[in-house]
Amino acid sequence: MVDFLAENNLCGQAVLRIVSRGNAIIAELLRLSEFIPAVFRLKDKSDQQKYGDIICDFSYFKGPEYYDSKLEAKPDLQDLDDEFRENNLEILSRFYLAFESVHKYIVDLIRYLDDLYEGVYIQQTLETVLLNEDGKQLLCEALYLYGVMLLVIDQKMEGEVRERMLVSYYRYSAARSSADSNLDDICKLLRSTGYSSQSGAKRPANYPESYFQRVPISSTFISMVIGRLRSDDIYNQVSAYPLPEHRSTALANQAAMLYVCLYFIPSILQTQQAKMREIVDKYFPDNWVISVYMGITVNLVEAWEPYKAAKIALNYTLDSANIREQQVRSRYSVSMEGLRPQIQQLLKEGFLREEIILDNVPKLLNCLRDCNVSIRWLMLHTADSAYDPNNKRLRQIKDQVINDSKYNPKILFQVLLDTAQFEFTLKEMFKKMLSEKQLKWESYRAEGSERMTELAEVFSGVKPLTRVEKNENLQAWFREISKQIESLNYEDSTAAGRKTVQLIQALVEVQEFHQLESNLQVCQFLADTRKFLHQMIRTINIKEEVLITMQIVGDLSYAWQIIDSFTSIMQESIRVNPSMVTKLRATFLKLASALDLPLLRINQANSPDLLSVSQFYSGELVTYVRKVLQIIPESMFTSLAKIIKLQIHAIMEVPTRLDKDKLKDYAQLGARYEVAKLTHAISIFTEGILMMKTTLVGIIKVDPKQLLEDGIRKELVRRVAYALHKGLIFNPKAKTSELMPKLKEMAATMDGFYRAFEYIQDYVSIYGLKIWQEEVSRIINYNVEQECNSFLRTKIQDWQSVYQSTHIPIPKFPAVDESATFIGRLCREILRITDPKATCYMDQLNTWYDLKTHQEVTNNRLFSEIQDTLGTFGLNGLDRLLCFMMVKELQNFLSVFQKTILRDKAMVDVFKAMLSAVNPVKGIVANASKGYANAVAKTQRIWGPYLESIMKVGQMQILRQQIANELNYSCKFDSKHLAAALENLNKSVAPSERMLVHAYYYDRMIHSGENKYLIHCQFCRFSYLQRMTCRKATDPVDWSPLVLGLLTLLKQFHSRYTEQFLALIGQFIRSVMEQCTSQKIPDMPSDVVGALMFLEDYVRYTKLPRKVAEAHVPSFIFDEFRTVL
Repeated sequence: MVDFLAENNLCGQAVLRIVSRGNAIIAELLRLSEFIPAVFRLKDKSDQQKYGDIICDFSYFKGPEYYDSKLEAKPDLQDLDDEFRENNLEILSRFYLAFESVHKYIVDLIRYLDDLYEGVYIQQTLETVLLNEDGKQLLCEALYLYGVMLLVIDQKMEGEVRERMLVSYYRYSAARSSADSNLDDICKLLRSTGYSSQSGAKRPANYPESYFQRVPISSTFISMVIGRLRSDDIYNQVSAYPLPEHRSTALANQAAMLYVCLYFIPSILQTQQAKMREIVDKYFPDNWVISVYMGITVNLVEAWEPYKAAKIALNYTLDSANIREQQVRSRYSVSMEGLRPQIQQLLKEGFLREEIILDNVPKLLNCLRDCNVSIRWLMLHTADSAYDPNNKRLRQIKDQVINDSKYNPKILFQVLLDTAQFEFTLKEMFKKMLSEKQLKWESYRAEGSERMTELAEVFSGVKPLTRVEKNENLQAWFREISKQIESLNYEDSTAAGRKTVQLIQALVEVQEFHQLESNLQVCQFLADTRKFLHQMIRTINIKEEVLITMQIVGDLSYAWQIIDSFTSIMQESIRVNPSMVTKLRATFLKLASALDLPLLRINQANSPDLLSVSQFYSGELVTYVRKVLQIIPESMFTSLAKIIKLQIHAIMEVPTRLDKDKLKDYAQLGARYEVAKLTHAISIFTEGILMMKTTLVGIIKVDPKQLLEDGIRKELVRRVAYALHKGLIFNPKAKTSELMPKLKEMAATMDGFYRAFEYIQDYVSIYGLKIWQEEVSRIINYNVEQECNSFLRTKIQDWQSVYQSTHIPIPKFPAVDESATFIGRLCREILRITDPKATCYMDQLNTWYDLKTHQEVTNNRLFSEIQDTLGTFGLNGLDRLLCFMMVKELQNFLSVFQKTILRDKAMVDVFKAMLSAVNPVKGIVANASKGYANAVAKTQRIWGPYLESIMKVGQMQILRQQIANELNYSCKFDSKHLAAALENLNKSVAPSERMLVHAYYYDRMIHSGENKYLIHCQFCRFSYLQRMTCRKATDPVDWSPLVLGLLTLLKQFHSRYTEQFLALIGQFIRSVMEQCTSQKIPDMPSDVVGALMFLEDYVRYTKLPRKVAEAHVPSFIFDEFRTVL
């Protein structure tokens, strides 16, 4: 008969592919459960208020028109909905594909069963498949995995969250219009069950059986699967656990499958007491906490509480006398006499030798079984996650287990470490013996044969040997024995073993019958030969089955999640004794064996999912390894902080010249001894982690040196990020700004970190400066990115960020004000203290003064302080954030412009009249003072918002200018060669770039219905220039921000609008000066002075030639203006 899993067996391959896909789907569900967007939980009030109208559960399907019309009625809500779609559609699509895979899985399984019923597979029916060993396993796994998928979805993704994500996907994707979409079926399958994984949450009625029955599956198939699981040892595990006391452990995986499958026929749990009693007696006579899949634990006391038959059947197991009996017999107490000393004896240096192993394989395996069974039972039955603290009965059971077993988590952890180490050592030695098995066997055979040949020569009389007479019979006999030994065949191990035993017996007999004991040399030859023959028997008995048994017995998949409860014990052990890492390595490798469970079928099916699933589980385990070993960098940094404190505050710096009598004062032996002691501790920690050799965890190679570096980076990032978060929080109500003092304090903190890293690098063999620069830049860039997210329509999520890392994560802290991060708080504090409404900026001094007190507020030293605190990355990040803020202000300006002018007919008419009054622009406006005054009066109400936006933009440009100056200054000191190269590049590229931009503007004409009014916009700016002299204290206007703001605004449009704007200013100056001349007014009006000052500053800031301004205003007016100044 063809092998069921053979490639040409379509029936076997079909179900194998289904089961393989099932394991891959569960891995994907577990992976995605960590990436559920928090907004879909709607836990925060702010999220509820903001997104409540656009995130809906399945109630949406009752009236989609109502929800859609509500969105259409509110443009802001519609805009928010579009933004939400852009940010979340990608992750929603990923979730939907996973949900769709679950539905497709069960549909494919049902189709496979239908094909079996219909005879599609020749000579194969459901019954024949279940009779086949592989077929039986796969069909049971297929149903079990479907149940696990449903349970994982409900545990990891709450029902309401699932519904919201499905509705959002339905609204945002094209799936609703697709003819082959099965969205409706997916929604029916995965609608909320009412279950919550929160502690104390009430279990819904008929859960999970009603959930499992949403897609009907053949009852015959389910019954037959449960029948097989009840009666058979489908994985033949009992052979690995010969003792009857270990049967429940041997059948543990099968018991978990049966537990899940029983929910498909809840009548067994509810009413069929005989079956339930049989199940409990076979699978749960001494245990009630099971691992369902990859460490997901279930307490049967709680799970079977609603089911009458199951509850009654389990009562005997839970009887206090039964629980006590388990402990009295010391079956599950790891502190019992004999077990711990025995395992520690086996681990003694030099004890586990090849001959010891070969002679004691059964004993060693029994020891392994006892240890692993005890560890499994205690870990599962004392796990906090398996007991609901609100359930009184569960608390009592747990307390009894702990008291009766004298449970001590530290002892259990120690036994786990020792067992893992023993298991690892035994496996490695056995693998080595297995690989050398044939070579050694053949060498023993050759040695034995040679001994017999030599002995035959001794009795020939030719070879002289003391007092050995010639004996032709013995000579012939020994030659025959030599030939017999030589003829032993390695390939036929059974026959060779039998024959070897006979040869040993023959050698014993020949020594007795021929009275050869009197000759010591002959006796020695015979003893050596027997020894080699014995070695051949032991070597031939080295079989791979022992390794397979060790793999089965050593399974730790049940602890995939609950091992985390031992993390603190592991870390404390490492902190006390860093060399403990070597034992932990064996434990991590033992835990890695859990990967065999989900990967077995994927590998057998040659599925392309093998790599992704392997990477997921391996990555999870490596993450846990990093978490445990993170105690080493943490301890190092704690010691380092003490060293830096001593160096700064206790140890005096020794001068280059020192008087002899002061030598003792500077010695400070106590403080220096403490520094040496702490430094030595750091070295010991480093040595500890490096003792863990490069290890393959799953498919990921773990290099201890890289682990150490990543751990140091992680701890550095955590501490620096926390320091920046706490150190840069400002009180806006403070009488004097806290900015400079906090920056100085933060600079000292950052310098402390830097000096610490500089000190540590030689003792831990890392590139300290490189790591410092990389991680600090990453922290700052990430925070800038997160701060800029508030200005972006499409946000950059953490999993999309190039700065965020899984292994070395940058922590996120809750916002303390409108800013999301410290960089936002710093930027807004700078903007607050340099607010143009409250301060006056003196361009020549690079200083801001308070308008009321005329005291200095801040100056360009502020940016040097930021450079000292956050470095180049911080200044660059501030510049980037200011750019985003400027864009927002310019967008606000245009929005206000559209609302107050373009959509206001009366205002449009006013501007049309004004424009016709000043045409032609090259001419002179008659009665200029009155005409311009009337224009200002008619448009007075619109200037407020415009002025505020323009001055904010100008303020930000000044700050950016100061940042650029600081960067340029520090660059010339820190990297003068790079600075010179960059300067030359700019000089060579900038002129050609300007020409390209200039040509681009003239080639690309802007044709927009709104742009024809932009000249009015510029005219408005010009009209307001008449009030730039800040005549009233209640109407403060800072000149530099206003000029730079106007300049920035003009740069956003085509250059012809700037030309028109300058022409209108020139016309204003000429018209007013003409009127003054005709009326013989001797003084130049202040409005004209302001306009001329603007032109002067415009030319200065834009670095344009003077003739640009003189094209609109005669040079003699500029000459007169200078005499007025």
